[in-house]
Formats: sequence, structure tokens, C-alpha cells
Amino acid sequence: MDLHFGDSKPTDEERAAVDALLGPPESSWEGADRSDADLRWARGGREARDRRDLLLPGLHAVNDRVGWISEGALDYLCRRLTVPPAEAYGVATFYAMFSLRPRPATVLHVCTDLACTAAGASELCADVETRLAPESGVHVERSPCLGLCERAPAALVIRAGETARPAIEDEALSGPKGGSGGTAPGDGNGKGRRGRETMRCTAVCAPATPDTAIQTATAPETAPPEPPPTTAVPQAGHPALTLLHRIGTTDPTDLDDYRANGGYTALRRAFALGPAAVIREVTDSGLLGRGGAAFPTGRKWQATASQPDHPHYLVCNADESEPGTFKDRVLMEGDPFALVEAMTIAAYATGAHKGYLYLRGEYPRATARMEHAITQARARGLLGDDILGQGYAFDMEIRRGAGAYICGEETALFNSIEGYRGEPRTKPPFPVEKGLFGKPTAENNVETLINVLPVLTMGAQAYAAIGTERSTGPKLFCVSGSVARPGVYELPFGATLGELLHLAGVHGKLRAVLLGGAAGGFVRPDELDIPLTFEGTRAAGTTLGSGVVMAFDDTVPLPRLLLRIARFFRDESCGQCVPCRVGTVRQEEALHRIVDRTGAGAATDITLLREVGRAMRDASICGLGQTAWNAVESAIDRLGAYE
Repeated sequence: MDLHFGDSKPTDEERAAVDALLGPPESSWEGADRSDADLRWARGGREARDRRDLLLPGLHAVNDRVGWISEGALDYLCRRLTVPPAEAYGVATFYAMFSLRPRPATVLHVCTDLACTAAGASELCADVETRLAPESGVHVERSPCLGLCERAPAALVIRAGETARPAIEDEALSGPKGGSGGTAPGDGNGKGRRGRETMRCTAVCAPATPDTAIQTATAPETAPPEPPPTTAVPQAGHPALTLLHRIGTTDPTDLDDYRANGGYTALRRAFALGPAAVIREVTDSGLLGRGGAAFPTGRKWQATASQPDHPHYLVCNADESEPGTFKDRVLMEGDPFALVEAMTIAAYATGAHKGYLYLRGEYPRATARMEHAITQARARGLLGDDILGQGYAFDMEIRRGAGAYICGEETALFNSIEGYRGEPRTKPPFPVEKGLFGKPTAENNVETLINVLPVLTMGAQAYAAIGTERSTGPKLFCVSGSVARPGVYELPFGATLGELLHLAGVHGKLRAVLLGGAAGGFVRPDELDIPLTFEGTRAAGTTLGSGVVMAFDDTVPLPRLLLRIARFFRDESCGQCVPCRVGTVRQEEALHRIVDRTGAGAATDITLLREVGRAMRDASICGLGQTAWNAVESAIDRLGAYE
């Protein structure tokens, strides 16, 4: 592909998709037909460059409408935003959900990650690929984790087409027009609300069989509705729940129902306390970040609020892509107004007036629910220029990810929003000093923000009394694999791994438990007394991470599982730094060589793995490379995987 502007022209459909997001071009400098006025002066260039952050939504707009991004469409989008085509090409090729080569309008993503692999995803893929002929109009994509681990094996169908803004219904998988939109169901015949146009449509098939996956791929508009969020919450309705108590008892699409069940009580208390006192409450509660790093939330907010540079930004990281993680999806689908309220509180405390919700592209239902919640909150004065009559202005928007695990790293996420490749930045400076758009930024994940609500409604001391001294409050755990009742569980910090697995009901003979996902570590069946706290797992030589708990019985081939983990890190490495770029490849190569060998024949490659693992851990620029060796190392040392 020519990386400079070429002669290719966008189709009418591609042009319409971009113009629907950006509006019609005002001059030839950004894509309109040349006029005499354009020969005398340049117009619109500065304004277009200020919209560089709309590059990712623009790529989504074309990909959603057509199914792939042509050279002509990319050139037109670049002209509209005055982005060099070479840079835009680098961004578009960074994300797994985009294609710069022609492909059918319908893509069937079949998850082949850990939980789904253990549930037979490889056989599912092979069967589907054999039975779906090329003329079927369906492209089969072997995908990393889709965040549907409680319903493994899982598949997601995305059919390109015109995107409408439909009315939100309880089970509607739909979203707004443009860069942050979701999906729009058709009428059962592939025709949408705008006459003869084919409408964009998504459908989830989980747990999937070859028959149901093929049926859903060929007719996604006729797929049965997704089950309610309560199916992913085995404890739904239990009176002791704190973070999940509204799931199953409150209509996630009804703002009045949310308020009748305690909604916006925390925000009112925040306004009564003032920003400094809110930060003090969060600090006194001992709330630690739930994304894996466990950084004190109050310290992060205070550091952001104290920065003299303005404006300040708030970013919610909802790009949970760690294999085995799906708690944020369940929260957004089942209690979306809670996240809007929590983000408003965080922004108020840190002095931010604009927030971004970076939501992974594989979550169409969560996108629809959050779009609806934001729209309703804005219409009722709970977002906007004067929230609850307090004179405080805050608004937020959704930015969809497009399939890049590395964008879960906070600085990579900022680059993605700004319209650049999602590569991590060197720190310092830290995000609280120079984050999104070079301004002070507070970044938290969904679960962390949801915890702010009980901190304010219960009070810091009551919240801190839950859990342990160093790990306070309730924690969500994503349990999947060889268990009878997979799903999201809420327990106070300090419960043991064995207690959690007893709730989930392990079936078969337990072989190993993976804590923390692909970046975590394995533990043995005789180590189930490990307390599920940050300090307890650290003392046991493993990690709690974001709360992933994956159980595997003795029917799961562990060496093949480790090979899948290595392949995941190789695929997801952004390639920016040498230790990770080369190390993840060398790790997978070594595991390929020893997967069918044991004993002395594998000793040389295991020694090599240790050397490569140490290099990645010590020298990688971000957590992806630093943790890529963790699971393999624990499987060798704790489980004797290759003995």
C-alpha cells in the first residue's frame, strides 16, 4: 500500500460513513471538491488537526459500515483530519478488529483463549471453518478472549452495515451512530429501519456449538437475545452483596428505578462534602485499584487534583482484555448508571470536566447500555453544565477499543484515544502530571470506580472494616474453567481460594488454578488456603491481579494451555521495546519445541525460557512484557508442567 496520498477514491458508502461522524467537509483542504476560494487561502486545517482524536472513531465508522477499510477510505479520513496516511495506516493495522484487506461483511469471531480452549474451542473452530464455505459470505476469525468466559466456548458475530440510532430496549444490542456506536438489529430479513439498507448487526453465541455458531453467523438478526446479566452472577439477589446488589433487582435501562434503589445518593453526599473531603474519604477507606496494580485510589486522585495545569481529565479503563476477566462487562451491562455516577464523583473530586470511557470493542451490549445511560443522565441534568443544580459541569463520552490488549495499560490507552498507536509511554512523567492530551489525568478501571459509591454511602470507616487491614472492601472475582457455576462472585477481601471455589463448585479432579489471568500464576490444588488479598497472594508467591480465577481439571492438557498463553503475549505485544518484542517470540518458540518432550530433552529450552523471562521482566517498558513469563514460570516451578 502507498503510505502517501494516492489516487484511490472512497466509495459513496465509505464517504457517508466518515461524513456521518465528522460532518460534511468545508473545503478541499479536508476532502471537499476544490473551489475558487480554496485556491486563494487554506481553510480548516487547524480545526481538522485538533480533531486527531477522532481517527479511531473514524476507522470504526468505516469498518462498521463496510466491514473493512480500503485505501480510498483511509485516504479520505486522513484528508478530513489532516493526518498523514502513513500514521493512519500504522494506527489501523494496530488493532485486531480492523481489516485493511477485503473481507466479507460478516465476521465470526471464535474465542480460542484459555477458558474457551479448555471447553473445546479448537475443535469448534475447525468444524466451523470446514462447514462454512467461502461463498457463505462469512469470515471466521480465531480471536483472543471475548470476555464471555462464563459461557465458554464463545463466539461473536459482527455484520457490517449502516448504523442507526435505535430505541433502547432491555435486550437490544444497539448503539449510536458514529465512532462510539454499537449495533443495530435488522428486521429479520437483513433490512433495517432505513428502507432497503443493510443494518449493522451483532450477535453473541455462547456457549457455542458448530451448529449454533453457523446459524448465528449466517443470520445474526435472528439470534436469540442474550441472557440477562444475572446469569453471570450466581449470587444475584443475595442481600449481603455490595457491588452487585442492583444486578437482578434493578432495571439497567431505567434511571428512575436506579434512583429508587439508592442511585445518586453517593453523588449528593459528594456535593455535600466537597472535592477535598471526597478525596479524604476515599483515602481513609483504603481503596486500592482493582485493575491489578493495586495503587491507592485516594493518592492518585489527590495527585491529579493538586496539579496546577488545566484542564484535568478523567478516564475510565473498561478495556478489560485479560483472558478470564469479565467483571467490568457484567457491571456495565447490569448496572450502567452506577458507572456514570461513579465517574461523575471521580471527576468532581479531581477537578475534571470531561471524561472518557474507553470500552473494549468486543462488548456491544455493554456499549449499548452505557450509551443509553449517558444519554438518560444527560437528559435529566445528571451530566452537563449544571449537575443537580450544584454549578458543576461534567460530561463524558465513549471511545470504543478495537481489539488490543496493550491498550489496557493506561498510557497506551491515552495514545489510543488521541489517535495514535496504542503503545505505552515511558514514565515519568506520570499520568497525574501529563496524561491524556498532555494534561493531568486520573485513570481508574470500572470496578475501582464502582467501589467509590459504597465508600461514600457507608462512610470510609465502615468500608475499611470490610476485608483486611491492607486490602479493604469487597472484591469481584471472575471464576471460569472447570467449575459448575462460573461467573462473577463478590466476596470480602480475606476469603480463601478454597472458599471461592467451593461456591463455584469444582467438577472433576482439580489439576491447577490460574490466578490473575494470563499475566498471573498457577497454584496447586493443595494451596487452596491462600487468602484472596493483595498481600496474601504476594506472600504465596503469586498474584491476585484483576481477580481472575480459572480452575482446570486433569483433562486439560497443561502444556498446550501454556503454549496458548505464550501465543497470546506474542500476538498482543505492541513491539515497541526489544525485550518484549523478541522475548515473547522466543518464549513461544521454546514452548513449541518442548510441548511434546519432557525430562532431559526439555532442560535446555527450560533454561533458555528462564533467561528470556528474566530479560523481559527486568527490561520491558510496560507490564505486558514484565509479566509475560509469570504463568509459564509458575507452571514449571509449582506444577512440574514438563516433568
